[in-house]
Amino acid sequence: MYEFEKLNEEELGIIKKIEVLLFVAPNLTGINQLASFLKIHEEQLITFISVLSKHYLEAHGIRIQVLKNQVQLTTAPEYAQLIEAFLGLETTTRLTQAALEALAIIAYKQPTTRPEIDSIRGVNSDGVIKSLLSKGLIEELGRSDAVGRPIFYGVTAEFLQHFGLSSLEELPKVNFQELENKTISPEESKKILKD
Repeated sequence: MYEFEKLNEEELGIIKKIEVLLFVAPNLTGINQLASFLKIHEEQLITFISVLSKHYLEAHGIRIQVLKNQVQLTTAPEYAQLIEAFLGLETTTRLTQAALEALAIIAYKQPTTRPEIDSIRGVNSDGVIKSLLSKGLIEELGRSDAVGRPIFYGVTAEFLQHFGLSSLEELPKVNFQELENKTISPEESKKILKD
């Protein structure tokens, strides 16, 4: 593994190119697109992104976010209120317990459909899904081949930003088989989502 301080001139040049391209990119950029443009292997690009990400974590207010083989620069989540105040944005809205339940299901099971979410939650999730879509925390990923062709849902980069994650790998590990046989209190579910 590379360390930022020990990079040679050529490696540092590639990292600088990655940084400026991510800075000017308006949205998420595909790792394959970036690697192709820089004429390097995807594995090498991922290594350089990891080095740059670690460098940002150590001493900067910028973070690199990775979602579904796409990458982008974002601000560190701990500065969200500062940025919102500076830009005159309304503060981040709180999510209801129902929204948190549906988000957790989507984040861990994606792609998943509304009938699957309803089945797990035990209630209709139409309103919650609409709310999460309007907040930009989830997105439609296509349609299932099942009867009625329900829509597949997955989380977005805004979901990661909202929860201060740089990738889905940072979600807490959950043993779903254990949870299927156990009733969880609202307090326990809040603790799982916070951890």
